[in-house]
Amino acid sequence: MSDDQTPAEELDAVAEATLSHMEALNAEIAALKEQVLRYAADAENTKRRAEREANDARAYAIQKFARDLLGVADTLARALAAPPATTDPAVKNFLVGVEMTEKALLNAFESNGLKRVEPAKGTKFDPHQHQAVTEQPSQEVAGGSVIQTLQAGYELLGRLVRPRRSPWSPPVSYTHLTLPT
Repeated sequence: MSDDQTPAEELDAVAEATLSHMEALNAEIAALKEQVLRYAADAENTKRRAEREANDARAYAIQKFARDLLGVADTLARALAAPPATTDPAVKNFLVGVEMTEKALLNAFESNGLKRVEPAKGTKFDPHQHQAVTEQPSQEVAGGSVIQTLQAGYELLGRLVRPRRSPWSPPVSYTHLTLPT
């Protein structure tokens, strides 16, 4: 106790110091609680993101394999599109086998989420889904539309694996553009 303070004043000073220290501790506790909640939310977000990425990895793991098999499906389709003109039963049986093989391959694609997508003639050209092979002005379809499908596209669970290859009819304004000289 100092000479100029009474015991009551000293007690008030200690109480005031204790209260301010308690207020500081309460503020620190509140800040730490908020920090813990942020860390918990960040951990939960990281967990969800990891689960989503793992699910995507599982779902799209066959994408490269599927892309490699698309060439096989195309070859089978081309073989069936131009069968030899013969009456030989062995050749006819062989063609039946090729048809069955193509059907089995396409069924395997579909059961694994790989879907064949062929736009109808006149479908609006979408550069995210189509690959333009040539430009052909056409009177049969509107400008900016697919004229025909040269090679079917494929999607794996909604994600494009191979774009559809097709000629397209450019918009009228596009065909009449002139370059400045």
